[in-house]
Amino acid sequence: MTNAQITLIQIDNYGPWTVTPEPRREVDLQTLQSRLYADLSQLFGNREGYVFFSRFDNMIAVTNGLSIDDHALIQESVANRFPVTVSLSVATGTTPIAALHDATERLQDAGSAQDGSRREILRGRTIDEEFRTDDDVQIAHFDVNDMTGNYTDEVNAFDSFIHVEQGYAALMEYMRTEYDSLAFFVGGDNVIAVCRDLDEAEYEDAIRHVEETTEVALKVGVGSAAVPQDAGMAAKHALETCRATGSRVEFAERED
Repeated sequence: MTNAQITLIQIDNYGPWTVTPEPRREVDLQTLQSRLYADLSQLFGNREGYVFFSRFDNMIAVTNGLSIDDHALIQESVANRFPVTVSLSVATGTTPIAALHDATERLQDAGSAQDGSRREILRGRTIDEEFRTDDDVQIAHFDVNDMTGNYTDEVNAFDSFIHVEQGYAALMEYMRTEYDSLAFFVGGDNVIAVCRDLDEAEYEDAIRHVEETTEVALKVGVGSAAVPQDAGMAAKHALETCRATGSRVEFAERED
């Protein structure tokens, strides 16, 4: 059984800030969002976590192995570097979606995302060390089959983008509704999902669903570990096995 630790990251009072004292240029807002995501990706990544941009004003991190003190340092770093602050809510659960649900409720209970008085909330709990295991995190790295040959080098860039987005949307919804897992587009033709403890048949089912509904053919490498970065690297290596052998689902071998 997986043991998810999920952190919801929310920019404080972002909507009102973007139009105060007057509407800010969209190019400046896009730059702020991308730089904030890049910094958070590094800040959490340096502590073995993963951050996914979601809507940019809301981001979702897989944070197994990070303490509340680690979160406080990240929050402080953001406040020192940016004209906005972030609130962080941490929760745990047997599935990623259960943990995210609890993290969301805790932050909503602290006040609205557009409440100017709600600043730098940090609440929740992490997994106690005695309950952590080497298989707490399962990461799946999905990739579109021959995206370059079939699309990137054959059709215009926007149509390629539509193709990937359709497959991603179908996978994201199916993984959430059927398997209590969270899937995120991470660029190119890649999707990374943090999952409950799924088996080969369940991954085959997800791939088959996406292909039948969008005609997007996928393959996936799966890795498990105590922290997200290790699970993610194991998944990447398993995906390379898919590419080398032509298989659709590969699990990384677990080290003793």
